[in-house]
Amino acid sequence: MTRDEITAEIVAARLAKGLTWQQLSEAVDKPVVWTIAALLGQHPIPSETGAVLAELLGLDESVVPVLAAVPMRGGLPTAVPTDPTIYRFYEVLQVYGGAIKELIHSEFGDGIMSAINFSLDVERKPHPDGDRVVVTLDGKFLPYAWTSADG
Repeated sequence: MTRDEITAEIVAARLAKGLTWQQLSEAVDKPVVWTIAALLGQHPIPSETGAVLAELLGLDESVVPVLAAVPMRGGLPTAVPTDPTIYRFYEVLQVYGGAIKELIHSEFGDGIMSAINFSLDVERKPHPDGDRVVVTLDGKFLPYAWTSADG
């Protein structure tokens, strides 16, 4: 069974069992955003954690080694995303990506924000005009180190 097939089973099983992402994350003592991303195929899931999740979701134990394998993060290259929620993030980066890049370079120097040494949080913020979505991206700054290979 492929990772994509397992991901489809995970989504169907979660819905069929009426489990929330929060319940699954609490069952394995992991942050909810990490748990969702992992179950959607973006992180390897340690075998012990994978076994707990497979049991909760009623999946065959044969999925555990596949869940533990390092995934193809982000998937294979595709066209512009069409899901409205994901597209909005794409749009935000199209509009504000250059400004974010300039601010990072201005505040930290020449480098990038790590997406490996990284955390993400999504919160609801009450607002009189309608609740707000607050997304916090928290990545370690990694300076570029221009070196040449010996020999």
